[in-house]
Amino acid sequence: MNERNEQGHVEVRDLRLRFGSRRRQVLAVDGVSLDVRPGEFVSLIGPSGCGKSTLLNAVAGLVEATEGSVSLDGVPIDGPGPERGVVFQQYSLFPWMSVRSNVEFGLKMQGHGASTREAAARTLLGLAGLLAFENHYPEQLSGGMKQRVGIVRALAASPKVLLMDEPFGALDSQTRRVMQQILTNMWQKFRLSVLFVTHDIEEAAFLSDRVYVMTARPGRIKAVVDVHLPRPRSSADMMSEGFLDLLRTLRAHIQDESLAAMQGELADHGLEGFGVDVGPSGVKDLV
Repeated sequence: MNERNEQGHVEVRDLRLRFGSRRRQVLAVDGVSLDVRPGEFVSLIGPSGCGKSTLLNAVAGLVEATEGSVSLDGVPIDGPGPERGVVFQQYSLFPWMSVRSNVEFGLKMQGHGASTREAAARTLLGLAGLLAFENHYPEQLSGGMKQRVGIVRALAASPKVLLMDEPFGALDSQTRRVMQQILTNMWQKFRLSVLFVTHDIEEAAFLSDRVYVMTARPGRIKAVVDVHLPRPRSSADMMSEGFLDLLRTLRAHIQDESLAAMQGELADHGLEGFGVDVGPSGVKDLV
């Protein structure tokens, strides 16, 4: 294992995150511990509002821990840093910059010269199939292409960890599948650590080495599921019996939590009289 792959160990220990005033506080994350070991691809799944994104933001240094600790390679995280690249669902490109200038931005902030920036950006854009669009502007790109640029920009600064919050959530299913394969290919090349938040169970299973399942709010870790499917993976692997067994396991873990989250939302809106059940078809029904 090279030096790059010996770095990027994220450790979250007994993390609690509270928000609000003293009179009314919301406990969003309660006693969560998890690891992303060097070079691993780890996903977080759970019902809406369970604290997945809040947890990722704590690793990004955008949210301060109420209790517990978050560290990278043994160093406590106390704010954003270039060793953690972040990709959000919303396209965060600078609209006034070309594709290549967007990718070069982080390198420029680090003080790299123009020739170094250009070489690195063009190499990464080539790997992402975007070199022909290096002089285009974000408004000229499709949603999938914009997100590819966002991933490439995050990779350009050579982070130890890539943090991804529903990066493909706004894409159509076909584009999403293509993006998953592109991300897998790039991860296998660079083997940096990835913490990936998603609502999509199939996406988590396809991409990950390990999946953490969170409970309804306050978010706790309900289950940790190791993914033993061989790599490299392709769309054909999603029809294998091993993959389907994995999906059944993840769905079993998350179904009750989704129901609990819905019941909590009803209670928050004064609708305790309504129940939530699962009908014969597996669809959640109000009863």
